[in-house]
Amino acid sequence: MTAKLTGKVAVVTGAGSGIGRAAATLFAREGAAVAVVDLVATAAKETVEQIAGEGGRALAVTADVADPAQVGSAFGQVGSEFGRVDVLYNNAGVNSSGSVIDATDEDWDRSFAVNAKGTFLCSRAAARSMVESGGGSIINQGSVAALVGIANFASYCAAKGAVVALTRSMSVDLAPRGVRVNAICPGTVYTPLMEPMLRARGGGDMAAGLALTVAKYPIGRLGTPEEIAAVALFLASDDSSFLTGSVITADGGMTSQ
Repeated sequence: MTAKLTGKVAVVTGAGSGIGRAAATLFAREGAAVAVVDLVATAAKETVEQIAGEGGRALAVTADVADPAQVGSAFGQVGSEFGRVDVLYNNAGVNSSGSVIDATDEDWDRSFAVNAKGTFLCSRAAARSMVESGGGSIINQGSVAALVGIANFASYCAAKGAVVALTRSMSVDLAPRGVRVNAICPGTVYTPLMEPMLRARGGGDMAAGLALTVAKYPIGRLGTPEEIAAVALFLASDDSSFLTGSVITADGGMTSQ
């Protein structure tokens, strides 16, 4: 490792599995103390145990990022343990399904609550700490669904589009205060979150859904959590010191067609 985050404090939401776990462990390997935030306490603890097993320092925090009180408590724990926040990766998210005709109110509300409002709430808490301590980096998880139309994902596309718009607005507000804000828009990454979508796309057949999805990607495969985590590390570190308000597509060429 290259110690890109030595001395930094990073918060990663949705860090109990998938991309979040990959990012949390990578940040720790690069020298950061990491707050592992997840809705599922056991999942957060498993990530912390993995980090500790590699000699890193981490804190498990259980929180629903859509709940202002829980977000406030989570960042209070981070402040008590680590003193400040230098990096926030707003990775927590939920999937959804349905076109504008058949998506439910509940699906819409939960998609926006977690994907959009959760990003806002965590960013607000982190940005206050970052401004006080002289700056930092916020990384928001968008999606290719924010950039192109995807059938039967109306709520998800809209919520991730809101994340991209919020990223640009935050970058303008916070740049004069030393805080950079960027977004990653991944293509389909094989994580547990994607399995229901792949199965539905294949009419109940996981393999068929996977084949249909891979066909959309010129690179000929889906992404891995580690590949997206590497992009997050770039945005978290000083390597991206001149980037703010950027939206980086990590999608195997999917949006280039």
